[in-house]
Amino acid sequence: MTDTRTDAGPAGGPEAPRLTQYAHGGGCACKIPPGELEEMVAGLVPQGALAHAPGELLVGLDHGDDAAVVRLPGGPGLPAAVATADFFTPVVDDPYDWGRIAAANALSDVYAMGGTPLVAVNLLCWPRDVLPFDLAREVLRGGMDVAARAGCAVAGGHSVDDPEPKYGMAVTGTVDPERLLRNDAGRPGVPLSLTKPLGLGVLNNRHKTTGEVFPQAVETMVALNRDASRAALAAGAVCATDVTGFGLLGHLYKLARASGVSAVIEAAAVPYLDGAQEAAREGYISGGTRRNLDWVAPYTDFGDTDELTRLLLADAQTSGGLLVAGEVPGAPVVGELVAAGDYTVVVR
Repeated sequence: MTDTRTDAGPAGGPEAPRLTQYAHGGGCACKIPPGELEEMVAGLVPQGALAHAPGELLVGLDHGDDAAVVRLPGGPGLPAAVATADFFTPVVDDPYDWGRIAAANALSDVYAMGGTPLVAVNLLCWPRDVLPFDLAREVLRGGMDVAARAGCAVAGGHSVDDPEPKYGMAVTGTVDPERLLRNDAGRPGVPLSLTKPLGLGVLNNRHKTTGEVFPQAVETMVALNRDASRAALAAGAVCATDVTGFGLLGHLYKLARASGVSAVIEAAAVPYLDGAQEAAREGYISGGTRRNLDWVAPYTDFGDTDELTRLLLADAQTSGGLLVAGEVPGAPVVGELVAAGDYTVVVR
């Protein structure tokens, strides 16, 4: 279903500002490209500081996992702390929906580790002389509503006067250190399940360009990954990541590399949102998606896969689903991990 409104949505009628027009990118597509990011953080492992830390760092910078995990001091049996931060530019024009999407996206990092969020703080950048604070209040309200649905308290935050609007959250939660989902625990012979369809990037880019509203994309982005995380743990999974700005192929390559395996994707088994393939055919491909494809291409065997499918598999998602090494009830199996030492991804 497509809503062809071209105004900003319910926050102020036809004269309300279109938030996506105040941002150079949208959602997780505005991330620093993965190759540039890895080069920037290479070698940033603060061993000296860790030697004196009161807790044991279980998951840190080593493999670019979704969140940090620290075992709390005090002996066995205690939960570990999981911490993350995520924020981005407007991905939709409706401020309330943007707040909901950004909160669900930040909470997803905790769920991707198998954890439960406890408390979040807001991160807000706002052009105070350009956009009214009524819109900012709607953004914050959306974030609080999603956090409440997750059972996560929101306690304050930090705001900055910025030429470009940005919003997200820093989230702290708990996780059983013996039942972590992490991106370096993949093993050969394990199927790959994807818990949300792809296509968010192209639909969001079409929205930014034309003003068309795609309720199916908004519904997907505001959906929490809580149930998918719990189902993965119940099925015995130990390896997962969420699929966001680096696209399915980018996040799968990182998982395969961290786990020392390769992966196969069955292109025909990958689900897409209604309208996503049409939007891709019509050229609504973000720069972030093209950068993703450029990054993974040297490590991917595409065979005779067409260019459109390649772009969709690299599509920069915002608040996407979990990619789980294991079978998750209700989620399609889209591939498997295979034994190999070159960390390649094969698309067939």
